[in-house]
Amino acid sequence: MSPRLFRDRTEAGRLLAARLEKYAGKPDMMVLALPRGGVPVAFEVAKALHAPMDVFVVRKLGIPGHEELAMGAVATGGVRVLNDQVVRVLGIPDYVIAAVVDWETEELKRRERLYRGDRPPPDVRGKTVILVDDGLATGSTMLAAVQALRQQGPARIVVAVPVAAPDTCELLKAHVDEVVCAATPEPFYAVGLWYQDFSQTTDEEVRELLGRSASEVAHAS
Repeated sequence: MSPRLFRDRTEAGRLLAARLEKYAGKPDMMVLALPRGGVPVAFEVAKALHAPMDVFVVRKLGIPGHEELAMGAVATGGVRVLNDQVVRVLGIPDYVIAAVVDWETEELKRRERLYRGDRPPPDVRGKTVILVDDGLATGSTMLAAVQALRQQGPARIVVAVPVAAPDTCELLKAHVDEVVCAATPEPFYAVGLWYQDFSQTTDEEVRELLGRSASEVAHAS
């Protein structure tokens, strides 16, 4: 089998949407994309399911000097999640945490303004939320998104991705109501390996797809 499963994120989104048909047309449901790469995938899912779409921006809180290590995350809606165990084991002082939180919160706000403009963050309380990305390797960003989203009171969280490492797919099942991984190839290596075109999604594309999704939902209603 050729390692390329998908032509691009658009095709991956259409294939993923087919795995989510049971949610089509259901009330109190929304699709949230992790930007940027998750947005073209989520656009196709939202279109097929006749659901509103928005972005859920997550910024990992990296440890200064070891940014690849996360001690938590901040996310859309003013949510902050801290990994108390990491903070305790590494003895990270409060002032360092506060500085990183401030920095990443500003970056989060900047991205939200860029993507959403003046529109308020999505209200997920009591809704079924389908959280979409273009793929999962370690799943750390998605896990941070799930923890942050949970604090906002959705009725149900579904994680949906076109491709994921098998172990990561299994890991996430303990944290959400349903996980839909359209493909779980092994060995996995990296998300980009499974796309013919994995070029970076631009901020402009994110804004354009959010606008198109909003107008389609408005037109349908």
